[in-house]
Amino acid sequence: MSSLVVKPAGPLDGDVLALGAKNAVLKEMAACLLATGEHELTNVPDITDVSVMAELLSALGCTVTRPRAHELRVNVPEAKDLHPIAPAHLFEAMRASIVVLGPLLARCGEANMALPGGDDFGQRPINFHTDGLSAMGATFANDRSSIHATVARGRLYATRITLEYPSHTATDNLLMACVLADGRSVIDNAAREPEVEDLGRQLIAMGAHIEGLGTSRLTIDGVSELIPARHRVLTDRVVSATYLASGLITGGAVRVLDARPEHMEMLLRKIDAMGGRVDKEGEGVQVAGPDRLKACDVATLPYPGVATDYKPLITAMLSVAKGVSVVTENLFVGRFRYVDELVRLGASITTEGHHAMIRGVESLQGTSVRGTDIRAAAALVLAGLVATGETTVSGREHLERGYDDFVGHLQSLGAAVERAE
Repeated sequence: MSSLVVKPAGPLDGDVLALGAKNAVLKEMAACLLATGEHELTNVPDITDVSVMAELLSALGCTVTRPRAHELRVNVPEAKDLHPIAPAHLFEAMRASIVVLGPLLARCGEANMALPGGDDFGQRPINFHTDGLSAMGATFANDRSSIHATVARGRLYATRITLEYPSHTATDNLLMACVLADGRSVIDNAAREPEVEDLGRQLIAMGAHIEGLGTSRLTIDGVSELIPARHRVLTDRVVSATYLASGLITGGAVRVLDARPEHMEMLLRKIDAMGGRVDKEGEGVQVAGPDRLKACDVATLPYPGVATDYKPLITAMLSVAKGVSVVTENLFVGRFRYVDELVRLGASITTEGHHAMIRGVESLQGTSVRGTDIRAAAALVLAGLVATGETTVSGREHLERGYDDFVGHLQSLGAAVERAE
């Protein structure tokens, strides 16, 4: 298994770029299926999940090329030449594969796919997707491992959909289905994440009629046809948070040049409460850490609350903070699985249900730990930056799914981190 070896190297300092958001670009690649012709995406991170989505689109009949670094071109054929079926392993490789379902039903009237995979941190059902699409005229015949869907009348029809929970991915999927549906659709209790808004901007550039982006109610007037567009992917706020945390936990000062502070307001408030100094006046965002962080209570909530993807990073920082903190996970019950690995490093953390009580320790001790998902692995690397001795974090493949040259960026800030097999 591939690993990273981390050693303490003192405070990290410098400037870094986060590049495009994984949770936006994968959906925006899928959105290309909605229009024949050549689409261009810029500010695309070089991560494994982008490569898998490119392979999936290729299997569906598209041609995906990378003309330059951090750019993608997706050439989409006519609807009759798309293949609404692809090898199961491509769907099983990541959770975001589910978002081709809406575009395929809207464009081809059918879809056959394996159930999506992705990080394992609790059950994430797809009924929000299938219920909404069923209300638009799709018929599903699913089994335990796959989804088979058809649209009897050839075109989805508009409807009003109220999501039980403001699911980011379900909102994306239904939004892409609605832009080609017959009539006016309304999605209530829609996710408000910046990545949803960014997808909406891409769709509008393609000719879609959407109102309410950034709010919990989206109104979409379906059109008969869309056109290709050039779109720049917005900055990844979780990658930005990771590099800011690397400066904070080490007592250094790191600036993420392309960070969007308006997308991270609640997190930056928590950083301030932990004793960090936040500078939003210059380019991007800079965070400078104190000699030792302060305890702080944190609870995850849908946007604009503290994102669940931030929580492993926050937990790692609070493990060496002065005082006792309580972290509450309100979204995914299985997302404390990395805590045992932090405890192996010497952290004092106890969990009960949705809560973790963290008694900050003065220092951690390096050992071998295992990252089980993207953000858990990143959190363990952060802990390794301040642990005595050597920390080996296995599961490097998880980091490569979500971070463009994670090692190189940390090294540029002064971190002592190396790849290992």
